[in-house]
Amino acid sequence: MLVRRLPWMPISLNHTLPFRSHIFCIWNKQKHHHLHFPHPLSKNVAVYSFCSHSNLTQHTLPQQSSKPGNNVLKPGLYLVGTPIGNLEDITFRALRVLKSAHVILSEDTRHSGKLLHHYNIKTPLMSYHKFNESQREHVVLKRLKEGEIVALITDAGTPGISDPGMDLAKLCVDEHIPVVPIPGPCALVSALSASGLPTDEFTFVGFLPKHSGSRRKRLMVSADQKATQIFYVPPHKLSQFLEESSSIFGDARRCVIAREMTKLHEEFWRGTLSEANEVFSLRQPKGELTILIDGQADSKVEPPSDIQLENDLRELIASGESLSTAVKLVASRTSVSRKTIYSLALSKFGEQLEEEDNSN
Repeated sequence: MLVRRLPWMPISLNHTLPFRSHIFCIWNKQKHHHLHFPHPLSKNVAVYSFCSHSNLTQHTLPQQSSKPGNNVLKPGLYLVGTPIGNLEDITFRALRVLKSAHVILSEDTRHSGKLLHHYNIKTPLMSYHKFNESQREHVVLKRLKEGEIVALITDAGTPGISDPGMDLAKLCVDEHIPVVPIPGPCALVSALSASGLPTDEFTFVGFLPKHSGSRRKRLMVSADQKATQIFYVPPHKLSQFLEESSSIFGDARRCVIAREMTKLHEEFWRGTLSEANEVFSLRQPKGELTILIDGQADSKVEPPSDIQLENDLRELIASGESLSTAVKLVASRTSVSRKTIYSLALSKFGEQLEEEDNSN
């Protein structure tokens, strides 16, 4: 029997592991060896390569310290993406950073504590949210300047994207402190990729302003764009959003409403804004919503005919405008070049103007 070790598969014959639910064993009937495949967070790992006709050979991997001095993580601010619903949606790298950090800044320590407990991470938490960002910044900055590893997570998704983190990242950049992104889940990208709407160009708006005037003004800007528009909407403001967007975007504009993504009751609702208004007036969805609205369709504007241009020129000349002024005004209203309009004006009204000049 020949067993090959994959690059990601450390094997230990004698190390006791705390992650019993993640241990897999292979029984070699000829050699009577148990092979244990530990959880990726296990520190002490010995790697063995063997075959049924050779002696067991051990290759010891160097142990990595989770504190300063390790060769993997450098001091700095680590922005760690965390699951938006399903706890399995986290990377090995994110887990390693969270375990190695000196402190984890968390939007809600109780909520984040469940994630850390699930993966047996003991790193201390420090609350960091929109109400205490300014107070925490000098404390965090001091620790970073002392060479610590600081991880920042939010309740769900990527820090700094409609969540705390933007100001701290900017401050660190200004102070020449490394800011390291640890990619992970992001609601807007997940919703966009599965929406069925164009993904080649999009605008992420996030949460709209609370003031009605500012909110409608922002919606009017989005309504004129050809790119897909992406919004975050709290469930209690869904009706307000659909009513306002229908009146500004138009009832026929396509939209997608994504909710409970990665969870048991994940839903992608697709239809027009008018249909969404009707459907969601009868039921109140739970959880924050990611709403995508199709961009404005390309409308082909037909250039005006020669007869239309001639009539426009005639009206302007009759009102007392000179030929050159009339050409300039007509050209400013259409996509037709000024040269083309001037040639038309000369052919239609050149003789008339010449007669008028002679009579004067």
